[in-house]
Amino acid sequence: MPMIDKLPEPQPTRPEEDRGRTVLARKWAYLLSGVTVVSLSREELDRELRDLLDTLVDSLQRGSADRTAAERIGARLVTLGYVGERGLRCTLDVLGKGLPSLPELQSADRLTERIVLALGALSCGFLLAHERSVLDQQEIMHLALLKAVRDAQWNLKQSEARFDEVVTSSASGIALVALDGRIVRANAALAEMLGHPDGELTGTLLTDVVHPDTYEVLRDAMDALIDGGKDRIRQSQRLLRKDGDVARISLTASLLRDAEDCPGHFVFVIEDGTELMLLQGELSRQALHDVLTGLPNRQYFGTHLEAALRRADPVYGVTLFHVDLDAFGMVCNSLGRRVGEQLLVHFAQRLKAVMAREKAMIARFHSDEFGILVENTETTPDIDTIVRAINDELAEPFFVDGHGLALSASAGVVHRPAKGIDPLELLRQADQTLRRAKARRRGQWKMFDREADAHDRRTQARAVGMAGAWEHGEISVRYRPVARLEDGATAGLEARLHWDRPDDKALSHECCVELAESTGLVLPLGDWLLRAASRQGEWWRQRAGFGLPMLAGLTGHQVSDDALGTRVTRLLADTGLPPEQLMLGVPVGALPVSGVLENVMALADLGVHVMLDEFGLGPDDLRAIEDLPVDIVRVDRRLAEWQAWSDSTFLGALVPLVRQVGATLVVDGIHTEDQADWWRTAGADLATGDYFGIARPPGELAGQFAGT
Repeated sequence: MPMIDKLPEPQPTRPEEDRGRTVLARKWAYLLSGVTVVSLSREELDRELRDLLDTLVDSLQRGSADRTAAERIGARLVTLGYVGERGLRCTLDVLGKGLPSLPELQSADRLTERIVLALGALSCGFLLAHERSVLDQQEIMHLALLKAVRDAQWNLKQSEARFDEVVTSSASGIALVALDGRIVRANAALAEMLGHPDGELTGTLLTDVVHPDTYEVLRDAMDALIDGGKDRIRQSQRLLRKDGDVARISLTASLLRDAEDCPGHFVFVIEDGTELMLLQGELSRQALHDVLTGLPNRQYFGTHLEAALRRADPVYGVTLFHVDLDAFGMVCNSLGRRVGEQLLVHFAQRLKAVMAREKAMIARFHSDEFGILVENTETTPDIDTIVRAINDELAEPFFVDGHGLALSASAGVVHRPAKGIDPLELLRQADQTLRRAKARRRGQWKMFDREADAHDRRTQARAVGMAGAWEHGEISVRYRPVARLEDGATAGLEARLHWDRPDDKALSHECCVELAESTGLVLPLGDWLLRAASRQGEWWRQRAGFGLPMLAGLTGHQVSDDALGTRVTRLLADTGLPPEQLMLGVPVGALPVSGVLENVMALADLGVHVMLDEFGLGPDDLRAIEDLPVDIVRVDRRLAEWQAWSDSTFLGALVPLVRQVGATLVVDGIHTEDQADWWRTAGADLATGDYFGIARPPGELAGQFAGT
């Protein structure tokens, strides 16, 4: 592959330019990866295309005469992998549509002409590099073909020698049979299997060794091989031993053809079927049953479920229980895995005892989860009775190594599912219902609810699709004022997520955070928010002339991350934002989690302001202010939005208590003038909420706060 000249370093960009280029580069990478195969990961491809885009935009800003950069970009695309014609077409389409919309190019003279010339140069560079690449690959293939011919000639001799060795030493019977059914060669294993001396079977006809009742079946299969209808046949056969007994064997036959593709000989591979059938039966049983409990496994249960649904009584139907043993993980962690395994065996026995009188299959799915399928009759107990009986059995202490264990079980239940339902969908419904049951409290059961299930699926679909939406630029960072209650002036700005969905209504910051927390996306997404907010705050400070503190709330997942201090340190260094201008909210409910207090101390040591968020709902909230290096607290919006807030003695006493420890009090969720007046009178300092301004894009705020 030819060497590509080094591309010029791209020039620094402003935040709005950086955002436009980032979105265009990600779109370019996303569409390019869909039609080509490249050797880079998605993140590496994003960075690579962003650098190429920066170089191309810089060349367009310099003038139409600079075509060499575009040619080098086209050549660079070839080195990314198998890009090809579709990749070039995709690149031209994306850049042709995206470049005119970049703000930094709007004022360029003869922009269309520049872009056309640049894309033409890019195509020329791509085609020249692609042609050189193809020629290089053809040369490599030519040399490889020459080597393959030499290797094939040597391998032929080696394979013939190995074949002789395999036939001689194989424990399976092997026979080379002519087209007329005469045995040309048979190894010692086959002779021993049929009770003949070695070499005695050579020249024997198949009719002399194959049982008459099965010979015609074998002959038909051999004819099918000759006709080309099959490449290989496998069947159970009966062979005649020399002493007159019958040997039950498994026979596999294939056809050898000569250089002209004409049939030459059959190759038979014969295995003693007696032990094999016993072994297959045992392996089949093991494959369909759990080794520890002896119960059917999920695979066997799924097959049985499909059959049971077909034969279900039209009146009573079936009931599927997805049962989970509560606190099983605690048993294993504290007493060891061996005790946990004995508990599972005990639980399986108790389930069989409870369901002994019912037509039911009990299976172990995995770990501590079990399935019960009941084919209901007129006498089948109701669901609550069955679940209560299971928990009554578990309530009786089970002693292992001197430990008396008494646990409970939770269950998700699907009763009389719809006729014709797919078994996998039925299992999913039961599993999801179990999750909802365990979300309330242990030892409970819950019936499948179609509306709740549909809601959960929509929420989960949004959660798993959030990364793609972020990639496509649908998620942005907006900013809302942090207002002084005394005069309504803006004392800071809070960065918040906003998901602008094209086909549905937009999602708020709280919804975005909740979805991201459920999938683990909150760490990279939260880093992106902090970095965007810090860069925006620094840009406003330097370019717009105002330096308001920038507030960003952290989630419990973020604040317990061991690398939080390192992330914030790197963020401040990269963006240049002074640490005293950054305020990070820490949920007070996350303080008991391991590592959170250390992270709070580390943030304070960096000079970052730490605010206790969601304050006022716990009995130890005030003690946390006294023990930690924080001097700002924000009252949870649920308290501010409380319908009885105006008459609340509790809220009236909250402000003086905060004042006693010298903390600044911020209130979240102020939506009306009455709420603002009440909290101002109560003595709160700052507030956030729709009354003081909703979150808006940074471009709508720059003019409003200029000179602040």
